[in-house]
Amino acid sequence: MKKPFLLLPAALAGLATMPALAQNELSNFSATGRGGVATTFALDYQALGINPANLGRQGTSLVSFTVGEVGAGVGSQSLTNSQFKKLVFHPNDQLTAAERTSLAANLASPNALNINADATAFGLAFTLPPGLGGLAVSVHQRLSGHVALNQNSADILVNGQQAALVQQYYDAAGNPRSGSTPPLLSAALDGTEMQLALTNEFNVGYGVEVLDVPGVFRLTAGAGYRYLQGVGVADVRISGGSLAAYSSLSPIFNINYGSLAGSPTFNYASGSGLRPVGTGNGFDLGLAAEVGRFVRLGVAVTDMGSMTWTGNVVTATDQSLRFPQYSGLTTYDVIRDVVNQFGASGQTLFTYQTAQERRASLPTKLRLGGGVRISELFEAGLDVTVPLNQVAGNLPAPFIGAGLDYKPRRWLRLSSGLSGGAGYSLNVPLGFTFVTPVWEAGFSTRSVLGYFSEKSPYASVALGVLRFKIGKS
Repeated sequence: MKKPFLLLPAALAGLATMPALAQNELSNFSATGRGGVATTFALDYQALGINPANLGRQGTSLVSFTVGEVGAGVGSQSLTNSQFKKLVFHPNDQLTAAERTSLAANLASPNALNINADATAFGLAFTLPPGLGGLAVSVHQRLSGHVALNQNSADILVNGQQAALVQQYYDAAGNPRSGSTPPLLSAALDGTEMQLALTNEFNVGYGVEVLDVPGVFRLTAGAGYRYLQGVGVADVRISGGSLAAYSSLSPIFNINYGSLAGSPTFNYASGSGLRPVGTGNGFDLGLAAEVGRFVRLGVAVTDMGSMTWTGNVVTATDQSLRFPQYSGLTTYDVIRDVVNQFGASGQTLFTYQTAQERRASLPTKLRLGGGVRISELFEAGLDVTVPLNQVAGNLPAPFIGAGLDYKPRRWLRLSSGLSGGAGYSLNVPLGFTFVTPVWEAGFSTRSVLGYFSEKSPYASVALGVLRFKIGKS
Protein backbone atom coordinates (compact mmCIF):
# COMPACT_ATOMS: atom_id res chain seq x y z
CA MET A 1 0.00 0.00 0.00
CA LYS A 2 1.17 3.54 -0.71
CA LYS A 3 2.11 5.55 2.35
CA PRO A 4 -0.92 7.74 3.16
CA PHE A 5 1.13 10.91 3.67
CA LEU A 6 2.83 10.26 0.34
CA LEU A 7 -0.61 10.29 -1.28
CA LEU A 8 -0.50 14.07 -0.87
CA PRO A 9 2.04 14.78 -3.63
CA ALA A 10 0.15 12.43 -5.93
CA ALA A 11 -3.10 14.18 -5.10
CA LEU A 12 -1.65 17.63 -5.72
CA ALA A 13 -0.01 16.50 -8.93
CA GLY A 14 -3.44 15.46 -10.18
CA LEU A 15 -4.64 19.05 -10.20
CA ALA A 16 -3.79 19.49 -13.83
CA THR A 17 -6.58 17.11 -14.78
CA MET A 18 -8.89 17.13 -11.78
CA PRO A 19 -11.43 19.73 -10.67
CA ALA A 20 -10.71 20.86 -7.10
CA LEU A 21 -12.05 22.16 -3.65
CA ALA A 22 -12.91 25.14 -1.42
CA GLN A 23 -10.42 27.94 -1.11
CA ASN A 24 -8.33 27.69 2.02
CA GLU A 25 -5.66 30.18 3.04
CA LEU A 26 -2.87 27.57 3.01
CA SER A 27 -2.61 27.85 -0.79
CA ASN A 28 -2.58 31.66 -0.42
CA PHE A 29 1.10 32.25 0.28
CA SER A 30 0.46 35.79 1.48
CA ALA A 31 -2.19 34.71 3.99
CA THR A 32 -0.05 31.81 5.20
CA GLY A 33 2.80 34.22 5.93
CA ARG A 34 0.55 36.28 8.21
CA GLY A 35 -0.79 33.23 10.05
CA GLY A 36 -3.91 32.62 7.97
CA VAL A 37 -5.37 36.11 8.48
CA ALA A 38 -7.40 36.65 5.31
CA THR A 39 -11.00 37.71 6.00
CA THR A 40 -10.27 41.40 5.37
CA PHE A 41 -7.07 40.96 3.30
CA ALA A 42 -8.04 38.49 0.57
CA LEU A 43 -8.94 40.00 -2.81
CA ASP A 44 -9.77 38.67 -6.30
CA TYR A 45 -9.83 34.85 -6.63
CA GLN A 46 -8.15 34.50 -3.21
CA ALA A 47 -11.41 35.72 -1.61
CA LEU A 48 -13.24 32.56 -2.76
CA GLY A 49 -14.09 30.38 0.20
CA ILE A 50 -12.92 33.09 2.61
CA ASN A 51 -15.14 36.14 2.09
CA PRO A 52 -16.74 36.60 -1.36
CA ALA A 53 -17.85 40.11 -0.35
CA ASN A 54 -14.26 41.24 -0.92
CA LEU A 55 -14.86 40.74 -4.64
CA GLY A 56 -17.04 43.85 -4.47
CA ARG A 57 -14.26 45.99 -3.02
CA GLN A 58 -12.24 48.25 -5.26
CA GLY A 59 -9.18 46.22 -6.18
CA THR A 60 -5.89 47.11 -7.78
CA SER A 61 -6.30 45.37 -11.13
CA LEU A 62 -8.88 44.67 -13.81
CA VAL A 63 -7.85 41.04 -14.20
CA SER A 64 -5.86 38.75 -11.91
CA PHE A 65 -5.03 35.08 -12.32
CA THR A 66 -2.78 32.34 -10.99
CA VAL A 67 -1.56 28.87 -11.84
CA GLY A 68 -0.36 26.42 -9.22
CA GLU A 69 -0.47 28.03 -5.77
CA VAL A 70 0.09 25.27 -3.18
CA GLY A 71 0.40 24.91 0.58
CA ALA A 72 0.68 22.14 3.16
CA GLY A 73 1.06 21.83 6.92
CA VAL A 74 1.34 18.96 9.38
CA GLY A 75 1.77 19.16 13.14
CA SER A 76 1.39 17.42 16.48
CA GLN A 77 0.88 18.71 19.99
CA SER A 78 2.18 15.55 21.66
CA LEU A 79 4.94 13.90 19.61
CA THR A 80 8.61 14.72 20.10
CA ASN A 81 10.40 16.36 17.18
CA SER A 82 12.20 13.12 16.37
CA GLN A 83 8.98 11.06 16.43
CA PHE A 84 7.19 13.66 14.33
CA LYS A 85 9.83 13.72 11.58
CA LYS A 86 10.07 9.94 11.42
CA LEU A 87 6.30 9.48 11.35
CA VAL A 88 5.78 12.08 8.61
CA PHE A 89 8.96 11.95 6.52
CA HIS A 90 10.56 8.57 7.32
CA PRO A 91 7.69 6.16 8.08
CA ASN A 92 9.76 3.10 7.10
CA ASP A 93 12.26 3.62 9.92
CA GLN A 94 12.27 0.65 12.30
CA LEU A 95 10.82 0.91 15.80
CA THR A 96 12.76 -0.47 18.76
CA ALA A 97 10.84 -1.76 21.78
CA ALA A 98 11.63 1.40 23.74
CA GLU A 99 10.60 3.63 20.83
CA ARG A 100 7.32 1.73 20.46
CA THR A 101 6.50 2.33 24.13
CA SER A 102 7.32 6.03 23.86
CA LEU A 103 5.36 6.42 20.62
CA ALA A 104 2.23 4.81 22.09
CA ALA A 105 2.42 7.12 25.12
CA ASN A 106 2.91 10.30 23.08
CA LEU A 107 0.16 9.53 20.56
CA ALA A 108 -2.41 9.71 23.38
CA SER A 109 -3.52 13.29 22.73
CA PRO A 110 -6.55 15.28 21.49
CA ASN A 111 -4.23 16.54 18.75
CA ALA A 112 -1.89 13.67 18.07
CA LEU A 113 -1.71 14.66 14.40
CA ASN A 114 -3.23 17.33 12.16
CA ILE A 115 -2.67 17.50 8.40
CA ASN A 116 -3.86 20.21 6.03
CA ALA A 117 -3.01 20.80 2.37
CA ASP A 118 -4.60 22.61 -0.52
CA ALA A 119 -3.73 23.79 -3.99
CA THR A 120 -5.20 26.26 -6.45
CA ALA A 121 -4.64 24.77 -9.88
CA PHE A 122 -6.13 27.87 -11.50
CA GLY A 123 -7.74 31.10 -10.30
CA LEU A 124 -9.15 34.01 -12.28
CA ALA A 125 -10.90 37.24 -11.23
CA PHE A 126 -12.40 40.19 -13.10
CA THR A 127 -13.27 43.66 -11.91
CA LEU A 128 -16.52 44.43 -13.73
CA PRO A 129 -17.57 47.90 -14.99
CA PRO A 130 -18.25 50.51 -12.26
CA GLY A 131 -21.17 49.55 -10.04
CA LEU A 132 -21.25 45.92 -11.13
CA GLY A 133 -18.74 44.48 -8.65
CA GLY A 134 -16.31 41.62 -9.23
CA LEU A 135 -16.41 38.00 -10.36
CA ALA A 136 -13.96 35.15 -9.71
CA VAL A 137 -13.56 31.45 -10.49
CA SER A 138 -11.07 28.84 -9.30
CA VAL A 139 -10.15 25.18 -9.52
CA HIS A 140 -9.03 23.93 -6.15
CA GLN A 141 -8.21 20.89 -4.02
CA ARG A 142 -7.99 20.39 -0.24
CA LEU A 143 -6.87 17.61 2.09
CA SER A 144 -7.59 17.63 5.84
CA GLY A 145 -6.75 15.06 8.47
CA HIS A 146 -7.17 14.95 12.25
CA VAL A 147 -6.20 12.23 14.72
CA ALA A 148 -7.11 12.30 18.43
CA LEU A 149 -6.39 9.22 20.53
CA ASN A 150 -6.91 8.22 24.13
CA GLN A 151 -4.44 5.97 25.93
CA ASN A 152 -6.18 2.75 24.91
CA SER A 153 -6.59 3.58 21.22
CA ALA A 154 -2.97 4.78 20.94
CA ASP A 155 -1.76 1.60 22.63
CA ILE A 156 -3.83 -0.65 20.34
CA LEU A 157 -2.82 1.17 17.14
CA VAL A 158 0.86 0.85 18.02
CA ASN A 159 0.96 -2.50 19.84
CA GLY A 160 -2.02 -4.42 18.47
CA GLN A 161 -2.38 -7.73 20.28
CA GLN A 162 0.23 -6.67 22.83
CA ALA A 163 -1.78 -3.65 24.03
CA ALA A 164 -2.48 -3.66 27.78
CA LEU A 165 -6.27 -3.46 27.35
CA VAL A 166 -6.29 -6.37 24.89
CA GLN A 167 -4.19 -8.57 27.16
CA GLN A 168 -6.53 -7.78 30.05
CA TYR A 169 -9.43 -9.50 28.26
CA TYR A 170 -7.77 -11.98 25.85
CA ASP A 171 -4.99 -14.53 26.08
CA ALA A 172 -2.15 -14.81 23.56
CA ALA A 173 -4.26 -17.00 21.25
CA GLY A 174 -7.12 -14.51 21.20
CA ASN A 175 -9.43 -16.45 23.51
CA PRO A 176 -11.47 -14.43 26.05
CA ARG A 177 -10.12 -14.73 29.57
CA SER A 178 -12.34 -16.58 32.00
CA GLY A 179 -14.75 -14.35 33.89
CA SER A 180 -13.96 -11.23 31.82
CA THR A 181 -16.28 -9.31 29.54
CA PRO A 182 -14.56 -7.07 26.97
CA PRO A 183 -15.77 -3.45 27.16
CA LEU A 184 -17.66 -1.62 24.46
CA LEU A 185 -15.46 0.43 22.15
CA SER A 186 -17.46 3.55 23.07
CA ALA A 187 -16.19 3.18 26.64
CA ALA A 188 -12.68 1.88 26.00
CA LEU A 189 -11.82 4.40 23.25
CA ASP A 190 -13.72 7.45 24.53
CA GLY A 191 -12.18 10.63 23.12
CA THR A 192 -10.87 9.00 19.93
CA GLU A 193 -11.30 10.75 16.58
CA MET A 194 -9.87 9.79 13.20
CA GLN A 195 -10.92 12.04 10.34
CA LEU A 196 -9.84 12.50 6.75
CA ALA A 197 -11.31 14.47 3.84
CA LEU A 198 -9.98 14.97 0.30
CA THR A 199 -12.17 17.02 -2.01
CA ASN A 200 -12.01 18.73 -5.43
CA GLU A 201 -14.10 21.68 -6.60
CA PHE A 202 -15.11 24.20 -9.21
CA ASN A 203 -15.63 27.49 -7.41
CA VAL A 204 -17.34 30.73 -8.49
CA GLY A 205 -18.04 33.90 -6.50
CA TYR A 206 -19.50 37.36 -6.96
CA GLY A 207 -19.34 40.50 -4.85
CA VAL A 208 -20.94 43.93 -5.25
CA GLU A 209 -21.15 47.21 -3.38
CA VAL A 210 -24.53 47.67 -1.69
CA LEU A 211 -24.00 50.92 0.28
CA ASP A 212 -21.60 53.84 -0.08
CA VAL A 213 -21.40 56.91 2.12
CA PRO A 214 -18.34 58.61 0.59
CA GLY A 215 -15.43 58.88 3.00
CA VAL A 216 -17.50 57.41 5.88
CA PHE A 217 -18.76 53.89 5.21
CA ARG A 218 -18.83 51.40 2.38
CA LEU A 219 -20.52 47.97 2.48
CA THR A 220 -20.18 45.12 0.01
CA ALA A 221 -21.94 41.75 -0.08
CA GLY A 222 -20.92 38.56 -1.80
CA ALA A 223 -21.90 34.97 -2.45
CA GLY A 224 -20.04 31.92 -3.65
CA TYR A 225 -20.97 28.52 -5.05
CA ARG A 226 -18.87 25.41 -5.48
CA TYR A 227 -19.48 22.06 -7.11
CA LEU A 228 -17.54 19.44 -5.20
CA GLN A 229 -16.18 16.05 -6.12
CA GLY A 230 -15.34 13.84 -3.17
CA VAL A 231 -12.15 11.81 -3.48
CA GLY A 232 -12.38 10.45 0.04
CA VAL A 233 -13.80 10.86 3.52
CA ALA A 234 -13.33 8.93 6.75
CA ASP A 235 -14.88 9.93 10.05
CA VAL A 236 -14.63 8.07 13.36
CA ARG A 237 -15.87 9.88 16.47
CA ILE A 238 -16.12 8.21 19.87
CA SER A 239 -17.37 10.45 22.65
CA GLY A 240 -19.76 10.43 25.59
CA GLY A 241 -20.72 6.79 25.29
CA SER A 242 -21.48 6.84 21.55
CA LEU A 243 -19.56 5.68 18.49
CA ALA A 244 -20.12 6.78 14.91
CA ALA A 245 -17.88 5.71 12.05
CA TYR A 246 -18.08 5.73 8.26
CA SER A 247 -15.84 6.09 5.24
CA SER A 248 -16.00 6.45 1.47
CA LEU A 249 -12.54 6.30 -0.08
CA SER A 250 -11.31 6.47 -3.67
CA PRO A 251 -9.15 3.64 -5.07
CA ILE A 252 -6.06 5.85 -4.56
CA PHE A 253 -6.18 4.93 -0.86
CA ASN A 254 -5.84 1.24 -1.77
CA ILE A 255 -8.17 0.01 0.98
CA ASN A 256 -8.76 -3.74 1.31
CA TYR A 257 -12.53 -4.22 1.70
CA GLY A 258 -12.30 -8.01 1.89
CA SER A 259 -15.61 -9.83 1.45
CA LEU A 260 -17.54 -6.53 1.60
CA ALA A 261 -16.48 -5.82 -2.01
CA GLY A 262 -18.85 -8.52 -3.27
CA SER A 263 -21.88 -7.38 -1.31
CA PRO A 264 -24.91 -6.41 -3.44
CA THR A 265 -25.41 -3.36 -1.18
CA PHE A 266 -21.86 -2.10 -1.79
CA ASN A 267 -21.04 0.28 -4.66
CA TYR A 268 -17.48 -0.95 -5.13
CA ALA A 269 -15.31 1.67 -6.84
CA SER A 270 -12.12 0.05 -8.12
CA GLY A 271 -9.40 1.21 -10.47
CA SER A 272 -6.72 3.80 -9.82
CA GLY A 273 -6.15 7.51 -9.46
CA LEU A 274 -8.28 10.25 -7.91
CA ARG A 275 -11.59 8.70 -8.92
CA PRO A 276 -14.44 10.63 -7.24
CA VAL A 277 -16.69 8.65 -4.90
CA GLY A 278 -19.06 11.49 -4.00
CA THR A 279 -20.47 14.82 -5.12
CA GLY A 280 -21.85 17.88 -3.38
CA ASN A 281 -22.76 21.55 -3.48
CA GLY A 282 -21.41 24.30 -1.24
CA PHE A 283 -22.29 27.93 -0.62
CA ASP A 284 -20.59 30.95 0.95
CA LEU A 285 -22.08 34.27 2.08
CA GLY A 286 -20.18 37.32 3.27
CA LEU A 287 -20.20 41.02 4.11
CA ALA A 288 -17.27 43.43 4.05
CA ALA A 289 -17.21 46.99 5.35
CA GLU A 290 -14.77 49.89 5.05
CA VAL A 291 -15.12 52.42 7.86
CA GLY A 292 -13.48 55.70 7.09
CA ARG A 293 -10.18 55.53 5.27
CA PHE A 294 -8.38 52.90 7.31
CA VAL A 295 -10.63 50.34 9.04
CA ARG A 296 -11.89 47.19 7.36
CA LEU A 297 -14.32 44.62 8.79
CA GLY A 298 -15.54 41.31 7.44
CA VAL A 299 -17.85 38.43 8.30
CA ALA A 300 -18.57 35.29 6.29
CA VAL A 301 -20.13 31.87 6.63
CA THR A 302 -18.43 29.36 4.34
CA ASP A 303 -18.93 25.77 3.26
CA MET A 304 -22.67 25.57 3.78
CA GLY A 305 -24.16 22.57 2.02
CA SER A 306 -23.61 18.84 1.89
CA MET A 307 -21.88 15.92 0.19
CA THR A 308 -23.44 12.65 -0.92
CA TRP A 309 -20.93 9.81 -0.86
CA THR A 310 -21.85 6.85 -3.07
CA GLY A 311 -18.68 4.79 -3.68
CA ASN A 312 -17.04 2.37 -1.21
CA VAL A 313 -19.36 3.48 1.61
CA VAL A 314 -19.03 1.52 4.85
CA THR A 315 -20.36 2.31 8.32
CA ALA A 316 -19.74 0.96 11.82
CA THR A 317 -21.54 1.14 15.16
CA ASP A 318 -20.62 0.31 18.74
CA GLN A 319 -19.40 -3.18 19.60
CA SER A 320 -17.33 -5.02 22.18
CA LEU A 321 -13.54 -4.87 21.96
CA ARG A 322 -12.32 -7.64 19.66
CA PHE A 323 -8.95 -9.39 19.63
CA PRO A 324 -6.89 -7.48 17.01
CA GLN A 325 -5.65 -9.44 14.01
CA TYR A 326 -2.35 -7.56 13.92
CA SER A 327 0.66 -7.74 16.20
CA GLY A 328 1.58 -4.05 16.20
CA LEU A 329 3.83 -1.63 14.38
CA THR A 330 7.39 -2.47 13.43
CA THR A 331 8.00 0.93 11.77
CA TYR A 332 6.83 4.54 12.26
CA ASP A 333 4.07 4.13 9.67
CA VAL A 334 1.29 5.24 12.03
CA ILE A 335 -0.61 7.04 9.28
CA ARG A 336 -0.91 3.83 7.29
CA ASP A 337 -2.20 2.06 10.40
CA VAL A 338 -4.86 4.75 10.86
CA VAL A 339 -5.97 4.55 7.21
CA ASN A 340 -6.14 0.75 7.47
CA GLN A 341 -8.81 1.16 10.15
CA PHE A 342 -11.30 2.00 7.38
CA GLY A 343 -11.06 -1.34 5.56
CA ALA A 344 -12.41 -4.80 6.29
CA SER A 345 -9.31 -6.97 6.03
CA GLY A 346 -9.41 -8.15 9.64
CA GLN A 347 -6.85 -5.51 10.60
CA THR A 348 -9.35 -3.06 12.08
CA LEU A 349 -10.94 -2.31 15.43
CA PHE A 350 -14.38 -2.05 13.83
CA THR A 351 -16.84 -4.33 12.08
CA TYR A 352 -18.18 -2.52 9.03
CA GLN A 353 -21.48 -2.77 7.21
CA THR A 354 -21.95 -1.77 3.59
CA ALA A 355 -24.18 1.11 2.49
CA GLN A 356 -25.40 2.51 -0.81
CA GLU A 357 -24.68 6.10 0.13
CA ARG A 358 -23.92 8.48 2.98
CA ARG A 359 -24.97 12.12 3.16
CA ALA A 360 -22.83 14.48 5.25
CA SER A 361 -22.70 18.21 5.89
CA LEU A 362 -19.80 20.25 4.59
CA PRO A 363 -17.34 21.65 7.19
CA THR A 364 -19.20 24.93 7.79
CA LYS A 365 -17.24 27.78 9.36
CA LEU A 366 -17.89 31.31 10.63
CA ARG A 367 -15.13 33.81 9.79
CA LEU A 368 -14.80 37.17 11.54
CA GLY A 369 -12.09 39.68 10.71
CA GLY A 370 -10.97 43.22 11.33
CA GLY A 371 -8.11 45.13 9.81
CA VAL A 372 -6.36 48.46 9.55
CA ARG A 373 -4.88 49.57 6.23
CA ILE A 374 -2.63 52.59 6.67
CA SER A 375 -1.42 52.65 3.07
CA GLU A 376 -0.23 50.32 0.33
CA LEU A 377 2.85 49.80 2.49
CA PHE A 378 1.24 48.54 5.71
CA GLU A 379 -1.85 46.58 6.71
CA ALA A 380 -2.62 44.66 9.92
CA GLY A 381 -5.54 42.45 10.86
CA LEU A 382 -7.12 39.96 13.23
CA ASP A 383 -9.08 36.82 12.24
CA VAL A 384 -11.24 34.40 14.18
CA THR A 385 -12.55 31.26 12.47
CA VAL A 386 -15.07 29.09 14.32
CA PRO A 387 -16.17 25.61 13.17
CA LEU A 388 -19.97 25.38 13.13
CA ASN A 389 -20.13 21.58 12.99
CA GLN A 390 -17.94 18.60 13.82
CA VAL A 391 -17.52 16.79 10.53
CA ALA A 392 -14.46 15.43 8.75
CA GLY A 393 -12.54 18.26 7.13
CA ASN A 394 -13.53 20.95 9.61
CA LEU A 395 -11.33 22.63 12.18
CA PRO A 396 -11.12 20.63 15.43
CA ALA A 397 -11.25 23.92 17.40
CA PRO A 398 -11.53 27.69 16.75
CA PHE A 399 -8.61 29.43 15.05
CA ILE A 400 -7.28 32.87 15.99
CA GLY A 401 -4.67 34.79 14.04
CA ALA A 402 -3.15 38.25 14.06
CA GLY A 403 -1.04 39.30 11.10
CA LEU A 404 0.47 42.15 9.14
CA ASP A 405 1.86 42.98 5.71
CA TYR A 406 4.69 45.48 5.34
CA LYS A 407 6.47 46.66 2.19
CA PRO A 408 9.98 47.89 3.06
CA ARG A 409 10.56 48.16 -0.70
CA ARG A 410 8.15 48.55 -3.59
CA TRP A 411 9.22 45.13 -4.85
CA LEU A 412 9.10 43.26 -1.52
CA ARG A 413 6.25 42.54 0.90
CA LEU A 414 6.96 40.94 4.27
CA SER A 415 4.29 39.14 6.30
CA SER A 416 4.25 37.89 9.87
CA GLY A 417 2.08 37.69 13.00
CA LEU A 418 0.83 35.16 15.53
CA SER A 419 -1.65 32.30 15.18
CA GLY A 420 -3.02 29.49 17.29
CA GLY A 421 -5.89 27.07 17.72
CA ALA A 422 -7.47 24.67 15.21
CA GLY A 423 -5.38 21.86 16.69
CA TYR A 424 -2.09 23.75 16.60
CA SER A 425 -0.06 25.55 19.24
CA LEU A 426 0.94 29.23 19.14
CA ASN A 427 3.00 29.89 16.01
CA VAL A 428 4.94 32.76 14.47
CA PRO A 429 4.48 32.81 10.67
CA LEU A 430 6.71 34.46 8.09
CA GLY A 431 6.29 35.22 4.41
CA PHE A 432 8.16 36.89 1.55
CA THR A 433 6.41 38.13 -1.57
CA PHE A 434 8.21 39.64 -4.55
CA VAL A 435 6.05 42.23 -6.27
CA THR A 436 6.08 43.94 -9.67
CA PRO A 437 3.24 45.90 -11.30
CA VAL A 438 2.01 42.74 -13.07
CA TRP A 439 3.60 39.71 -11.34
CA GLU A 440 3.91 38.30 -7.82
CA ALA A 441 5.75 35.31 -6.41
CA GLY A 442 6.08 34.29 -2.79
CA PHE A 443 7.11 31.75 -0.19
CA SER A 444 5.82 31.49 3.37
CA THR A 445 5.41 29.26 6.41
CA ARG A 446 2.82 29.15 9.20
CA SER A 447 5.58 28.53 11.77
CA VAL A 448 9.15 29.84 11.65
CA LEU A 449 10.45 27.51 14.36
CA GLY A 450 7.87 24.68 14.22
CA TYR A 451 10.02 22.30 12.20
CA PHE A 452 12.82 22.56 14.78
CA SER A 453 10.66 22.74 17.90
CA GLU A 454 10.87 19.85 20.36
CA LYS A 455 7.45 20.78 21.73
CA SER A 456 4.47 20.79 19.32
CA PRO A 457 6.46 20.28 16.10
CA TYR A 458 4.90 21.74 12.96
CA ALA A 459 6.06 21.72 9.33
CA SER A 460 4.34 24.19 7.02
CA VAL A 461 5.05 25.72 3.61
CA ALA A 462 3.13 27.65 0.94
CA LEU A 463 4.35 29.01 -2.36
CA GLY A 464 3.26 30.49 -5.63
CA VAL A 465 5.30 31.86 -8.54
CA LEU A 466 2.68 32.57 -11.22
CA ARG A 467 0.31 35.20 -9.81
CA PHE A 468 -0.46 38.00 -12.29
CA LYS A 469 -2.41 41.26 -12.16
CA ILE A 470 -3.29 43.13 -15.34
CA GLY A 471 -4.66 46.64 -15.77
CA LYS A 472 -5.83 49.20 -13.22
CA SER A 473 -9.33 49.09 -11.79
